[in-house]
Amino acid sequence: MKIMRSTFSRFSRLAMLISFLLFSLNGNSQPSVLWKFKSDTAVYSTAAIHQNLVYFGSGDHSFYALNKLSGKVQWKFKTKGAIHSDPLIHGNMVIFSSADGKVYALDHENGKLIWSFATKGEQQYDAWDYYLSSPVVADQMVYFGSGDSSIYAVDVASGKQHWSFKTGGIVHATPLIKDHKVLVGSYDGSFYALDSKSGTLIWKFKTVGDLYFPKGEIQKAAAATENAVLFGSRDFNIYSLSLKTGTGLWNRKESGSWIIAPPLLNHEHLFVGTSDTHRFYSMGSTYGDIKWILPLNMRVYGAAAFMDKELVFGCFNGRLYFVDPESGKVNATFQTEESKKRYSALFDEKDAVRKDIDPDGKNYLEVEKRILALGAILSTPIVDKDLVYFGDSNGYFYALKR
Repeated sequence: MKIMRSTFSRFSRLAMLISFLLFSLNGNSQPSVLWKFKSDTAVYSTAAIHQNLVYFGSGDHSFYALNKLSGKVQWKFKTKGAIHSDPLIHGNMVIFSSADGKVYALDHENGKLIWSFATKGEQQYDAWDYYLSSPVVADQMVYFGSGDSSIYAVDVASGKQHWSFKTGGIVHATPLIKDHKVLVGSYDGSFYALDSKSGTLIWKFKTVGDLYFPKGEIQKAAAATENAVLFGSRDFNIYSLSLKTGTGLWNRKESGSWIIAPPLLNHEHLFVGTSDTHRFYSMGSTYGDIKWILPLNMRVYGAAAFMDKELVFGCFNGRLYFVDPESGKVNATFQTEESKKRYSALFDEKDAVRKDIDPDGKNYLEVEKRILALGAILSTPIVDKDLVYFGDSNGYFYALKR
């Protein structure tokens, strides 16, 4: 018996070693934490990387610049509102929006203020309005939306206003600049194409709307191909419009779920996550035909990114997924420590939302707090070689090695 146990033990160790080697060769090794930084509250914005620093904003009203390899604070800048806008690096500046109603341009090396621009004020649409519009630059102009319902263009060097355009609702979507057009959606349910130089309206598209969400609010950024602009809406649709005319090319309805996440385009493919139906899709960008569906157990609000030959995206369940873009197979995941600790409070042994939990019920705000307590990942991962950076709803900012 001792000989048999010894032989079996050696065989088991050999089998485990072979399995581990095959696992590694297949590129399925799990990501590891390089460092972890704690801000005082939620990090919903997507980071930016420049040289040896990684930049991001937090709900604690601070904007941070950390060493990307050590996580050590290089500098931080305090505003009077939550910073749930993605930072933009341009020249010697890092530019971002704050819930105090201002857009700030700082020296990216030391965090000193270069200029600030005050809108007519910010506001939050509802409990799921997690983001601010992020600034983008083209032709020496900075473009961004605001809670005052306007889209702005200001001079990138001075911060002086060039033009503004008033929509019928809060604009927290990030503008997309393409073919001298500013392309952006509003909470009024309309998608706008404006002349980037003058701010005049070129075309406007109204979403279809739905019984419970008649406005068809547009919450986040769009993506564009050579001839089309694509975006999601709260009326459960993802839309593809002619870039030139704004007429519809196709739309696909995800019955029962908002489409908040901005689509990621790659050649003829579109990758996007859903809200309440808890899915991640690969579609054809030309016709919206479904290539594959990855079932999840929670929402996806952030966009996906490419990391080498994998898709990487975050989920409200506190997990980051690494997925084969051809098949939808999950190669690896990373789960926040808070998600591990609190997972059973929301999910059952089958990994489904517990039957006694109703995110849309009378106590929806309390349920939302419990979901966010998992360390929900609402930001889009930023990839730098074999490292990936992202923030979570508990205020942690991670650097993972893949």
